[in-house]
Amino acid sequence: MPDPTPSTDADFRLFVQGVSDYAIFMLDPSGHITSWNTGAERIKGYRPDEIIGQHFSVFYPDEDKTDGKPARELRTAVAEGRVEDEGWRVRKDGTRFWANVVITALYGDGGELRGFGKVTRDLTERRTAEHALWESEERFRMLVQNVVDYAIFMLDPSGRIMSWNAGAERIKGYLPDEIIGQHFSVFYPDEDNLAGKPAGELQAAVAEGRVQDEGWRLRKDGTRFWANVTITALYGDSGELRGFGKVTRDLTERRTAEQILDERRRLLRHLVHAQELERRRIAWDVHDDSIQSMVAVGMRLQLLAGRLPEEYRQTLIQLDEAVRGTITRLRTLVFQLRPTAIDRHGLVSALTDYLRDVVTGWGLAPTLHHDELAEEPPTETAITIFRICQEALTNVRKHAKAGSADIHLSTVEHGTHVRVVDDGIGYSREQTEAQPLEHFGLIEMRERAETASGWWTITGAPGDGTTVEFWLPTIIRPEVTP
Repeated sequence: MPDPTPSTDADFRLFVQGVSDYAIFMLDPSGHITSWNTGAERIKGYRPDEIIGQHFSVFYPDEDKTDGKPARELRTAVAEGRVEDEGWRVRKDGTRFWANVVITALYGDGGELRGFGKVTRDLTERRTAEHALWESEERFRMLVQNVVDYAIFMLDPSGRIMSWNAGAERIKGYLPDEIIGQHFSVFYPDEDNLAGKPAGELQAAVAEGRVQDEGWRLRKDGTRFWANVTITALYGDSGELRGFGKVTRDLTERRTAEQILDERRRLLRHLVHAQELERRRIAWDVHDDSIQSMVAVGMRLQLLAGRLPEEYRQTLIQLDEAVRGTITRLRTLVFQLRPTAIDRHGLVSALTDYLRDVVTGWGLAPTLHHDELAEEPPTETAITIFRICQEALTNVRKHAKAGSADIHLSTVEHGTHVRVVDDGIGYSREQTEAQPLEHFGLIEMRERAETASGWWTITGAPGDGTTVEFWLPTIIRPEVTP
């Protein structure tokens, strides 16, 4: 059988020479380069005739050479058989690359040191990616750690606390060394612990991926705060449960503000209800008493006009016309006191009737635009809107010298947006403030809007008409129980 060694050695050299992903070359015992493969030329940039015979320290940055690193690595390879290192190396053009280097001591059959085998791999792209990932993770860690408005921390699969950020310390009052390792149920009131709520929330997070809750939680000092809590189940690459991420926000101030707002809205409902009851009582009294009395007077005047001599008849006719005019004004007053269409048909119907039956009689051409009104507001809000529009139109009648007035209703941001626009002589703030009685109507409109948790404004310029604009919330929040 022929000796396979020469062919095998030649094949091996051919293999090493052709490898392009690794720089594979030989050093003599003093560290001078004796061979050079394709991968070495590609990675380091030198042709064989440029580098063979030079000392391998040429690949090391100046700081490593000053530190004696090349010689030290050769000594280590001799002492331990091989040495592996990662660090910066230098190409022919002076640029640096991140290299994984293995240097192996090579011995002859008699045990003498023949030199070293050196394998270098360019890991610059991998290191760049790893560094970018590390920086991203570090930024995220710093972000989480320094957030103060949210308590963000980790739980192990059993619910024990593994991490603690600045927000958790601020909101819950515990230092990291006081709370890490404890079970997160320490934050729940006794009634929730007795009901098994902490364990139930972890089970729900496992079953559904995450669970969100609002309720009372406890600080270190035993005081309660109203918290919004999100618990998310966290899984490893192989699908095993690694623990939970828990984010808690202190909503005590918001809840208190909502309760105050709810109370204000309840008071507004009571106030509007009381006002409308009183207006209804007055309207009924005027309708059932004053108007009926005036109607009776008018009928008697008509009877007398047919019985008295001619010289008195004209006087009675004038008195009858005055009575009729008074009855008309009283009926208008009744309508203004209580627009019953709001109860029966809502705001749009009430404003339509008011514009047709009252405003048109003032010599104005009114128009109601309500195509952008998505839904009718609640009765209390509708009444407030009607009253502000009523006052705005009364001001148009008294002061604007306008020919038309348009009302625009639209639904904006869970509320009703209203604009009352006229084409009159315009609005002058200075002149209005100089006339307190006229200014009082503006104050009344603003107070009505702000009492209903809305806003009100008036704009315009002399000769360009006036716009009264306001917004009222139409969604009444449910009452919050403690």
